[in-house]
Amino acid sequence: MNRTDQTLLEQMRITQLEIESRKTLFNISYEDVEILNNVKPLVEQEIDEVVKLFYELQTDIPEIALLIGDADTLGRLRNAQRKYIIDLFSGFYDIEYVNNRLRIGMVHKRIGVEPKLYLAAVQQLKKLLMDMLQNILENQPEQLLQAQSALEKLFMFDVSLVFDTYIRSLISEIETSKEKSEDYAIELEQKVKERTLQLEILSRTDALTGLLNVRHLNEILTQTLRAAQRRLEPVTVAYLDINNFKKINDEEGHQRGDEILRTVANAINRISREEDQCFRYGGDEFCIVLPKCTEKQAKQLYSRRLMDEIQLHEADLTLSVGYMQAGPDDYPSAEEIIHCADQHMYENKHDFKENHQEETQPEQDQEETK
Repeated sequence: MNRTDQTLLEQMRITQLEIESRKTLFNISYEDVEILNNVKPLVEQEIDEVVKLFYELQTDIPEIALLIGDADTLGRLRNAQRKYIIDLFSGFYDIEYVNNRLRIGMVHKRIGVEPKLYLAAVQQLKKLLMDMLQNILENQPEQLLQAQSALEKLFMFDVSLVFDTYIRSLISEIETSKEKSEDYAIELEQKVKERTLQLEILSRTDALTGLLNVRHLNEILTQTLRAAQRRLEPVTVAYLDINNFKKINDEEGHQRGDEILRTVANAINRISREEDQCFRYGGDEFCIVLPKCTEKQAKQLYSRRLMDEIQLHEADLTLSVGYMQAGPDDYPSAEEIIHCADQHMYENKHDFKENHQEETQPEQDQEETK
């Protein structure tokens, strides 16, 4: 429930029973109530002078004068103070009286009246009222002592209510600040997590192609092999190299070479499964870890789909690919598998170069005979 849906009395859990309990704590008796009410007619005759003198003294204090600010506000305060003094001698210290005291405390806190200034004002008002009682009951010493004692108790009763409001307000501010701090801490923690994840992704990702970088190849392949070994499943590594990449770089420039690398990387990403791990090994070489995939499946399905995808964008581009399968019978180390796949790739590249030379030789012979 919002605070605005509750009265001050409800927020502070002050009931009629609590009010009676406080009166008992401050020893406010029926006789005290009666004596204050009996002198009320005499007080009302002096009240305007007391209020006038009170605010003359208060506005001499720079901090108070600054808080009051202007003549209109001062006029409203004088009227409120006059009503308060009448209430003090009314003999009715019920839930309405208490609610007014709580509101006064809340207003004082909101406008920035420090407790020391509030207590100083209470002390000043109490002195003026005590002096007033001294004057009007000068010839009734016993009644004077009773009235002054009762007024002292009532002031303490009122101060306790105002300070409860101050304390409640401070606790609310602390709780609000705590909630804000906790929300900020949660938000900051989330941002740190997101940033950490971003940095982790960046540390694992090749900037040019967006594939995983080679630094984590051995670690990820080793984890994949262990998982496959537990389930007796095959794992195949495909080692890819772009044919004639140096020639492309030399003749068409490095920008064109980067474009080719991105084209191959994008094709790899598009045809790979979610569980496949795709790495840029370095230069124009790529390494794909294919869980639950045999070498035969990789050659017949993966490579064919990859070349079809690449040649949609680069019709003349070809790859040399080497494969190495682990499991389900034997699981070499990650280093051994990568090394074997690399060797098979170089064998494939050697065959590509020989075939390419055989295809171009007749053309060269024809040129020489012309």
